[in-house]
Amino acid sequence: MKIFTLKTASLLLLLTVFSCSKSDKKKESEGDSRYTPKNFVELKHPDWSKNATIYEVNVRQFTPEGTFKAFEAHLPRIKAMGIDIIWLMPIHPIGVEKRKGTLGSEYSVKDYFGVNPEFGNKDDFKHLVDKIHEMGMHVIIDWVANHSAWDNPLAKEHPDWYSKTPEGHFQPTPWYDWDDVIDFDYDKPELRKYMTSALVYWVKDFNIDGYRCDTAGFIPTDFWDNARAEMDAVKPVFMLAEWEARDLHKLAFDMTYSWTLFDKMTAVTRDKKSIDGLVEYMAHDVSTFPRDGYRMLFTDNHDMNSWNNNMDFNFGAGLEASMVLCGTINGMPLVYGGQEAGLARSLKFFDKDQIDWSKFPYTPLFTKLFELKHKNHALWNGSEGGVMIRIYNDKMKQVISFSREKDGDEVIPIVNYSDKEVTVKLDTKYQKGNYKELFSDADYTLKGDDVVTLAPWKYLVLVKQK
Repeated sequence: MKIFTLKTASLLLLLTVFSCSKSDKKKESEGDSRYTPKNFVELKHPDWSKNATIYEVNVRQFTPEGTFKAFEAHLPRIKAMGIDIIWLMPIHPIGVEKRKGTLGSEYSVKDYFGVNPEFGNKDDFKHLVDKIHEMGMHVIIDWVANHSAWDNPLAKEHPDWYSKTPEGHFQPTPWYDWDDVIDFDYDKPELRKYMTSALVYWVKDFNIDGYRCDTAGFIPTDFWDNARAEMDAVKPVFMLAEWEARDLHKLAFDMTYSWTLFDKMTAVTRDKKSIDGLVEYMAHDVSTFPRDGYRMLFTDNHDMNSWNNNMDFNFGAGLEASMVLCGTINGMPLVYGGQEAGLARSLKFFDKDQIDWSKFPYTPLFTKLFELKHKNHALWNGSEGGVMIRIYNDKMKQVISFSREKDGDEVIPIVNYSDKEVTVKLDTKYQKGNYKELFSDADYTLKGDDVVTLAPWKYLVLVKQK
């Protein structure tokens, strides 16, 4: 027979009260939206972008004619390479006043509702858009919202839409040497309405699929948020920001740039630094970048246009390794028009500088990578793809190794990101199984403690067999 003392009863009562209180608090916190995790990215990506790749086109330099019609002849091979999004650099008429070079900058826009007559007319552009769509690809055009040409009619019709010097004169974007353009003032509601209507115009009347937005971070984010909503009301669009900022992903942009990755890769290949910075980039991508945001990954594009910017100079023997990284890490790979043909520099900006299409040394590599990206869920974009999981090895200063897994698909890139041959032991205890190497078609069985030898700048891309 058990005898309960007053002290024992009091203790039981306290325990009961504590247990109930703890349970109530748990229920209370679970029902409180303040503590519910929320996705940072609130916009909805077009479904077709989930495993997409992107290709930048400089119409002026692409063919001897430099026209929309002439460019169309290249579409079949671009499609066959595995490209999904055609990004056309600005298609609008170019300003004459204070023009740079012989042809001027395509980013000096004279008419936001017009087509550059050098490229063709509006019917030619519409035909190109329709052709791209017929082939199962999508098209975005470059949009220059921050500034216009000096001789854009808006400068005379609405001079108050522009920022001014202390003396009250038009000015190029402060702190930059963009002397051929003048800066807008986005404190003006009328300017915002005009620009939004122009953005909607090309979506509605020409059926384009979105925009690459020049210097997007120079424009207030709330402008882009609203413009995206107005375009999405016409059709779901895809938006690429020339910027590298988290806030743009929330409501406005599907994808931003990854200049940081470019810098970290060239630090190793060009400047002979360690891979520590590149590893840090990947760590931050996993831990701090919005899970459902897209990054654009590249080894070259027109924005890197400087005296020393060429792929041979920046990447040397590490170019293919860098292309493989861009094709397998988190993000969407870009092909800069001409790269597949061995173009080893950025094209001239203000003058004719035609691409040499006599050979295609990198087309097979891109084709293999993009074919895998399309069918293997592990490499899809944003939350549709797999998180990068680091695979530790005994040569951490030379070899980057990681896995990505999604919906039963798994890919393991192993890259000797150095100029020395390496024999490396991989800790693959969580990746055991049978794999096939993407480029050689060789079979690999990972047993948990595996050793591979890689020549300088060489790589393996292992695809798990089901």
